[in-house]
Amino acid sequence: MQFGVLGPISAWSEEGDAVRVGGPRQRCVLGALLVDLGREVTVERLIDFLWDDDPPRTARSVVQVQISHLRRAFPDMIQTTAGGYLARVDPARVDLHRFRQLTTRAQAASGSEEALALWEDALACWRGHPFSGTGSETVWYTVCQPLLEERWVALTSWAECAFSLGHYTDVVTRLTPLVREDPLRERLQYLLIASLYQSGQRASALTVFHETQQHLSEELGVDPSSEVMELHQRILKDTEAVAAPSPATVDTVPLRVEPAAPPSDPEAEAAPEFVSRNDLPRDIPDFTGREGDLKNLLDLGRKRKERAEVAVVTGPGGAGKTTLAVHAAHRLDAEFPDGQFFIDLYGYNVDQDPLTVSSALGSLLRAVGVEPDAIPESVEERSALWRAMLAGRKCLVVLDNAASFAQVSPLLPAAAGSLTVVTTRQELPGLSGVQYLSLGMLGEDASLRLFSTVLGAHRVEGEYERALAVARLCGGLPLALRIIAGRMLSRPRWTFEHVEKRLSEHQRRFRELRVDGQSVEAVFELSYQSLDIPHRNAFLTLGAMLGGSIDLYGAAVLLDRDLPESDDLLQELVSVCLLDELGVDLYRFHDLIGTYARHKALQELPGFELENARLRLADHYLDMANRAAAWLGPRAHEYDTERINASRYRSEISSVAEAISWFERHQENLASAVDFYAVSEEGEKAWKLADSLWRFYASHGETELLLSTHEKALSANRSQGNQRGSAVTLIGLGIAHCLAGRFDVSLRLLVEARDILSSLGDREGEVRAYGNLVLVYERMGRFHDALSCLWTVLEYAVSVGDRHLETLQRLNISVVYHTLGECERAARFAEEALQTSSEEEHTTTRSGALRILGEINTTRGHYDQALAQLDEGLQLAQFLGVQTREIYIHNSRAVALRESGALDSAIESHLRALELGEETEQRSAEAEVRVDLGDTYTRAHRHTEAYEAHAQGLRLARERNERHIEGRALLGIGSLPEESVPADDALAHVTAAAEIFDDLGVPEAQRAREALRRLRG
Repeated sequence: MQFGVLGPISAWSEEGDAVRVGGPRQRCVLGALLVDLGREVTVERLIDFLWDDDPPRTARSVVQVQISHLRRAFPDMIQTTAGGYLARVDPARVDLHRFRQLTTRAQAASGSEEALALWEDALACWRGHPFSGTGSETVWYTVCQPLLEERWVALTSWAECAFSLGHYTDVVTRLTPLVREDPLRERLQYLLIASLYQSGQRASALTVFHETQQHLSEELGVDPSSEVMELHQRILKDTEAVAAPSPATVDTVPLRVEPAAPPSDPEAEAAPEFVSRNDLPRDIPDFTGREGDLKNLLDLGRKRKERAEVAVVTGPGGAGKTTLAVHAAHRLDAEFPDGQFFIDLYGYNVDQDPLTVSSALGSLLRAVGVEPDAIPESVEERSALWRAMLAGRKCLVVLDNAASFAQVSPLLPAAAGSLTVVTTRQELPGLSGVQYLSLGMLGEDASLRLFSTVLGAHRVEGEYERALAVARLCGGLPLALRIIAGRMLSRPRWTFEHVEKRLSEHQRRFRELRVDGQSVEAVFELSYQSLDIPHRNAFLTLGAMLGGSIDLYGAAVLLDRDLPESDDLLQELVSVCLLDELGVDLYRFHDLIGTYARHKALQELPGFELENARLRLADHYLDMANRAAAWLGPRAHEYDTERINASRYRSEISSVAEAISWFERHQENLASAVDFYAVSEEGEKAWKLADSLWRFYASHGETELLLSTHEKALSANRSQGNQRGSAVTLIGLGIAHCLAGRFDVSLRLLVEARDILSSLGDREGEVRAYGNLVLVYERMGRFHDALSCLWTVLEYAVSVGDRHLETLQRLNISVVYHTLGECERAARFAEEALQTSSEEEHTTTRSGALRILGEINTTRGHYDQALAQLDEGLQLAQFLGVQTREIYIHNSRAVALRESGALDSAIESHLRALELGEETEQRSAEAEVRVDLGDTYTRAHRHTEAYEAHAQGLRLARERNERHIEGRALLGIGSLPEESVPADDALAHVTAAAEIFDDLGVPEAQRAREALRRLRG
């Protein structure tokens, strides 16, 4: 087997076929072990590599999962050490260590052809960026940077060797792209310049020198080294001696425009003389962020000049379009020796109208040397003269702040070798063959780097969390960030905490984002004023949206327009960068633009119009949520939303997957709609919407949203005296508190709901309350109370002929009977559930039944049958997208694997259950999984890990009052050998476990009593 870390972490078979390594985490762990081959890599170091300073609670478990996967893929390679793991592989089979062996041999060969070949073999080991796609900041700073430095050292050594042997062309070919990658490596710059000079390319050598000199001056404020300066002087003397043309004259022979009269005419006037100049505004010294966009512009400017290139930089006002264009232009000035021209077209300016095409051409023609009285009158002639003046020249033109395609098109040069950069808030449809760069907002890291660059890293690091909060309040908008940074720079006593407080007051946020004639609000106002009346009204009405995003259907409802017209309005707002398109037919405002839209809407639109729009949208969400919820499971309180003005525009929902996708897309908006109903005293609608949401929120780990929506709905219904609404909402709250492990609170809420519904004669609602009491009683270990409730619900389901509810209760009864040790009854009820399920619900029922039957067969010792059932159940759960069930089935598989003797696979399955719970933020099963994992570790004689898993499970069970799990954890700790748990502690743990099991009436009581007898001797 061969391994690679000098590029993407990879592995190959002896035949050269790629071997699948796994996901990013698994590749990162493998890479870390291979870099430190034969040495221990601690678990703590691996956790740092995977998560930097913010690991999840299950970090150790996730690392163990990755190690387990790697051991399966590469048997006998990884060894466990006291503090972590190490890999044992022949170093020659790992590209990094082969690279190091070759460089050592090359150094020993000292400048010979053999040394050159060894250096080339060493560099051939590199396939790209180390750890690409897998690393964190810790990996970058501790592993990748040192490895890349080794590569640069090897490159320099190769270049010196090749130069000394006279391979100048090879040096030029290899170093030309590399010195652009890191222009500050002066030794490589020297070798490139010297190789160009030695190979007779004096002009190119001088060009590279000037690029180096300029870059060092701009970036560091220093001159090149004395070695490079001396080389430059030698080249100049040699050039003068042979009268070689300098780079300044090679490509700047002036071209003349064809005269109006034949050359023989003495009256004929000579064409204007071209003037080369640099009109670029000052480059900002603290340019930060936009590295990817900057690279795209620089790459475009440096590519082979076979045609006139055009880049269009779009983005909302304040996004830094001009800053990027000017910064890139300064970096590219050496590529365009015939001139760099800049013109502001005033497309969005508070003081003047957009520049006319005629005026813009007049300015540009005067800039290149055309006398004012020689400038033609018509736009067509001016445009032709502009293109003729630039013909055959390498010029860079920045057309800043363009308003439209019509304004830009006549200004575009046609000369091959030219580059035009256009900045605009519009998409400029009509331009073809251009490269578009759409600027979004700066990320949090880039925003903080900007603060650090302007204010100093110490001010940011000293208040990191507050600085991050300020960056978020600025929404990553560069103009807003720079205004705040400028204010803080001139006010050294201001802290980020102080600025956060000032910005947090929405009514004064825009006042704070204004300084020295720059204003975020004014920038948005210019974009707004450029809209026509229909688009202004659409922009303002969208400011009334509920939540942070809206899809096309919701927008049609909010705007009260049909779908095609709404689509046109939205797309126009996207094209002028006032609205972001997150995905197909899904839109959002940038935070500050959204704030501006809401404030502007309150000023410009009647209050009743905004409220009616919000009510239409809330009713649309209620209608859609009710339809989506119908796909997720039975509901005791069905209702018709047509009578509440449901939207005439409905997206189709025709499957469970589509229902889940719709909820995921709108989950925050739906919470805002509940809030809107509650504030508007629409208690009836509030509880109905909250009731439609609970199953999705509960099954997808959104416990906080579940709590907040139901608390608001409950408050609204109680204030309005709505008993039914209060009771239904109490059930949802009870579910939320149960999922959060607050079983006592959950029990109280559900009992209150049951009593209210009973007093109202709502038998269906009362049965629903009983059904949820089952879940609470089961988690509390009150299994007989759970059975009593289950029988009540089952009898009701049979009496009304509700086959779905009947099937569900038979499955639940099966689970409780199995827990109580009654396997025959449990199996019978699971089989009956399969028989009573309808064809539509068969897949869902079968998934649940297979899990229960698999657990029963594990208890019976039928492991092969159990694993087959659990594997099928897992596939069905994954197909249905029921993540909670996936977690439990992974754990059930682990137990079956443990009992069958496959301990490593069992541990891996336990850890996968924990990892999935962490990923989906569904931790209701965590205590149970950890206790089962502890039992498996015990079986594998990994007693330290067993104790840790049981202790974690015990803590969680006690926090959540899960008494059955608490007893199992106590028994697991007490059953460990004396070297892990002292005899007195073991006796205390097992005694407590026996008391819990006796109280609950579960079969583990017998195991606890047997353990007590052993401990007492």
